Amino acid sequence: MGHSAIVLTAAACVLSFGCSSDDSSTPATEGSSDARVSGEVVVFAAASLTDVFTDIATAFERAEPGVDVSLSFGGSSSLAVSVEEGAPADVLASANNELMQRLADADLLAGGARPFATNAMALAVPIDVDEVTSLRDFERGDLFLGACAAQVPCGQYADELFADADVDAQLDTRAPDVRAVVTLLLAGELDAGIVYTTDVAANADRLRAVPLDVETVAASYPIAVLAESPNPSAADRFVDFVLGDEARAILDEAGFGAP
Repeated sequence: MGHSAIVLTAAACVLSFGCSSDDSSTPATEGSSDARVSGEVVVFAAASLTDVFTDIATAFERAEPGVDVSLSFGGSSSLAVSVEEGAPADVLASANNELMQRLADADLLAGGARPFATNAMALAVPIDVDEVTSLRDFERGDLFLGACAAQVPCGQYADELFADADVDAQLDTRAPDVRAVVTLLLAGELDAGIVYTTDVAANADRLRAVPLDVETVAASYPIAVLAESPNPSAADRFVDFVLGDEARAILDEAGFGAP
């Protein structure tokens, strides 16, 4: 079946987010035909995962032809609020551990969240822009500069970068998620923006990364089945797939690090 994708523009060992689980069943082997699952799996995923999760969903549907994956992408904080407000979904993949902890504390996760990828922040510019040479240029008033909103992970990571570099950033845009920042960069509406390294890699013909003055900020991605999942068996299978070798190869190719 073909999976659908919705962009929400608003929405090793198990992490310590309530790591115990009442499910004593043994997970099926990746791509196994045993104990086939079926139906729809609704996956909420951070906007920075848009391309790679689209590829992972396609691979998962090949392995589990009875399952239709519906992908909804957005800022991790917006997705977390949607879960808290009862939006029907099966799986959440976030770009922030703290948001997962908040959901775990509210008993909104089935078992624990598990790390599956890492990323890092980058100072991105259109490939033909030469005026930006460091984070210090974010203090200039003659450039159009952008980052994510402060309440979403990519914005929090950007603010951490600015603080580490002692930069008083003069931002023209605080976008709802990283895809919005990338879109503005590609449209030539920003001279520079703070995005993920994977965003630069995915658009290497049009964007380039400017070397940072400070050590980059790392982002960790956890994934979990939601406590109110309408299809928990298929949701478990999808999470197992994301943690498996085939999905790992897709993540590696997109530039995501191992957890």
